[in-house]
Amino acid sequence: MAEAVSIYIEKLTASVQEDVKEAVAKHPKFKIEPPQAVTISYLIRGIPPPESIVSNVTVGELQAFATEIATHIANAHPEMFAAAGRGAGTEGAILSIGRHVILGIPPVVQTIRLEE
Repeated sequence: MAEAVSIYIEKLTASVQEDVKEAVAKHPKFKIEPPQAVTISYLIRGIPPPESIVSNVTVGELQAFATEIATHIANAHPEMFAAAGRGAGTEGAILSIGRHVILGIPPVVQTIRLEE
């Protein structure tokens, strides 16, 4: 079993905010503010884009945006993906339940503690 990895929530949140800004610059349909929090669930780690954006983009555009963010996160925090054998080219993940969508990174196979 892989060893647990500690990640500081301030660093993760800061890099996610910057990553979202960079992704918005490349994907102008996604005019969203950088998130102030990161959602951690059992299927995906990510951010919820506003419904007003989700209703005006394709699934392909959602995937491209999520992959853009995931790639930046993988570059900034490679320790999150190392045990899973994934690197900077990791694909983004989309979770949609009802009218709620989360864009982010797929789960990793190790325990991650988010610390302040």
